Amino acid sequence: MEGNRVRFVRGMLATAAMLAAAAGARAAWDIRASLGAAPAGARAARVRRSPRYAGAAFRNPMPAAIVPRGAGGRALREMLFRRRRRKPAVPVPVVTPQSGPVAPSGGLQATWLGHSTTLVEIEGRRVLFDPVWSDRCTPVPLLGPRRIHPMPVPIERLPHLDAVVISHDHYDHLDMPTIRTLTRTRAVPFVVPLGVGAHLERWGVPASRIVELDWDEHAMLGGLRFTATAARHFSGRSLRRNPTLWSSWVVAGRRRRLYYSGDTGYFDGYAVIGAAHGPFDLTLIQIGAYSPAWPDIHMTPEEAVAAHLDLRGGVLIPVHWGTFSLSGHSWSEPVDRLWREAKARDVRLAVPRPGERVDVDDPSPADGWWQAVAAP
Repeated sequence: MEGNRVRFVRGMLATAAMLAAAAGARAAWDIRASLGAAPAGARAARVRRSPRYAGAAFRNPMPAAIVPRGAGGRALREMLFRRRRRKPAVPVPVVTPQSGPVAPSGGLQATWLGHSTTLVEIEGRRVLFDPVWSDRCTPVPLLGPRRIHPMPVPIERLPHLDAVVISHDHYDHLDMPTIRTLTRTRAVPFVVPLGVGAHLERWGVPASRIVELDWDEHAMLGGLRFTATAARHFSGRSLRRNPTLWSSWVVAGRRRRLYYSGDTGYFDGYAVIGAAHGPFDLTLIQIGAYSPAWPDIHMTPEEAVAAHLDLRGGVLIPVHWGTFSLSGHSWSEPVDRLWREAKARDVRLAVPRPGERVDVDDPSPADGWWQAVAAP
């Protein structure tokens, strides 16, 4: 009897060891897969033909240092030692998105779901920007910035989508588990900048569902015109820098049009985009994760307002704030500064809670809801 018990325990331990090894191997495989893939074949040839590609990497038309020389130490000290409240004092109020049919064919509504993930209803179509449902924006599940508030809706409960738009391949904008789920559960096309399609194909997205565009190229999907436009940023999911393109986006219907900035520093291209594609009923513009250590690649809130005006925008909804702590500023600083600048420059500003739907034709004015959340 004792021998049987010993053999049973040994068998259980061996099984547990095998399961642990399998789990470790699966985790390592997922980390490798999350790095994506380099463009190859016809996709690589198209990348090399881009006017923005030179010296084996994409380049900004206006020089942009990711971290200017001498600024790295300052950024590290700011992150580690400056006493700022980088997370809210109380839970962020999350609104359950309204369910029901898509907005009327002439309407334009936007639901900010957190960080840059935004669902837009435009002229009877739904477009999802930079979807990230993972708890962390990193290839390693237990490391990296963790979500401050939950997603307002499970990804499986999203309504029908007509397109998913990706701005660039950084982890807080291009999330492998989210892409895999969307690929498995619906037949939505993905509209991406040059080179990003290689990541998607590695994760199981059929090539027929990938639309890759260079700046100033466009594609028609479901009666909407998607145009890739300039941005001042960078790309890369590993040590290699700028293997794929980054982009802002214009989405235009017959009467309504919107602009999404993705991640970008301020530059003179906004006025060019506004002249070519504006005016815009709605702009979705990055306001968070700025720092004096990387002034060229992320805008400050004041620069976001300037970009909105350059673009000839109507209503401004801020994105890229409030969900992941990616810089040394306090949690509420970006939106506080944005609110002040919008008032000073007479900009129509809407600051929805995560999951709150904004009707661009009748937006609720900013009410300062975040200040009570940030207060100690």
